[in-house]
Amino acid sequence: MASRKRTQNRKQIKFKSAGQLKSTIDQHERDIAFEKLIGIKTPLELGVGRDGLFRMHKSLKDQIRDNFKNLLMTNHGERLGNYNFGANLEELAFELATDDIEKEAISRINMAIGKYMPYISLNGFEAFTEHNDNEHTAKIGIRVSYSIPGLNLSDQVVEVIIRAAG
Repeated sequence: MASRKRTQNRKQIKFKSAGQLKSTIDQHERDIAFEKLIGIKTPLELGVGRDGLFRMHKSLKDQIRDNFKNLLMTNHGERLGNYNFGANLEELAFELATDDIEKEAISRINMAIGKYMPYISLNGFEAFTEHNDNEHTAKIGIRVSYSIPGLNLSDQVVEVIIRAAG
């Protein structure tokens, strides 16, 4: 019989490092199942993993913020099958510096919130204009602070650009 010679370059592997325990895998699957996918995130992005075709929101707070932002940015006639959806703010964009127009914008936002998102409480409104390097181009937008009493969330802010002018 031939004798075998042992070499010093052996790698020792422990079976405990060769995979995951069934209990660990089961817990991970329960965690994933518990994580609810609430709604599609906008702007649309391709989904990853469990998201499916598009990325999804996994928290109610983020979904409400996204829905509120879309409500503010939508004008009447833009939502197919729902003509009156939106705050209809674009036609006011170039006049937001005056008090009367700010009051009209606040009124339109209040009406849209009352009709489509009554669970939101509005706290504050601010119109702003951001000028670029020159005075000929600007972004016109609004910043709205709100709270969601049903979720005990306060001091939430959404900011949208209504119009870029130049």
